Amino acid sequence: MRYLAIISYDGSNYSGYQIQPNQLTIQAVIEAALTKMHKGEPVKITASGRTDAGVHAYGQVIHFDSELDIPESNWKKALNSLLPGDIVVLDVKQVSENFHARFDAIKKTYIYTILNSADANPFEINYCAHVKERLNVDLMNQALQDLIGEHDFTAFCAANSYVKGDKIRTIYHASCQRVNNKVVFSVTGNGFLYNMVRIIVGTLIEIGLGQRPATDIKRIIESKDRTQAGKTAPPQGLYLNAVEYDLN
Repeated sequence: MRYLAIISYDGSNYSGYQIQPNQLTIQAVIEAALTKMHKGEPVKITASGRTDAGVHAYGQVIHFDSELDIPESNWKKALNSLLPGDIVVLDVKQVSENFHARFDAIKKTYIYTILNSADANPFEINYCAHVKERLNVDLMNQALQDLIGEHDFTAFCAANSYVKGDKIRTIYHASCQRVNNKVVFSVTGNGFLYNMVRIIVGTLIEIGLGQRPATDIKRIIESKDRTQAGKTAPPQGLYLNAVEYDLN
């Protein structure tokens, strides 16, 4: 039987999602919990996508196979009893044997949070980037309109990426808003390249500070040149918010 699980985690203490030798990762911890439930028999999980070190998730989606006869409602309780407090299973349900957490995803939404205040907050350094100067959110939203639609996002992909195939992606929604002393950016697309969201945010910050014109996004996309975009924003402000599937 194949199961889908929605996972929320604080990535602060982990070397990213994916298993790495001699490193503590989200995948390794979840697989260890599942293996314990299966009396030592290894259980592998597959995620909708990897998150880097320091990146968080509200709604990461994984799938795994199991022959254990456990009601859906008990899977969540059993897994959470074995996981540390910074990884929480929100839901588990049985799906088709053909379901694939990565290949069947039709939309992903990421959120990026910026603390926009003169002083940093020591209690939030792991959960948002910090920009001292006031950001112009109107200019940032104006710039974001040029992200909407299908584009070749080569210029917003890390130069050291080993992405196979083209770098064409579709962005359905992109916006940012000021919430008290924070600026929260949200983007939904059919897929994202390596570091794409963080490079977009780094570029947006420069636009919000008046260091680039709001029209620069279109020029950067057309250039297909990573050096034309802004710096890569730090990982701690990034959250995988939700992954959407057509399960009908």
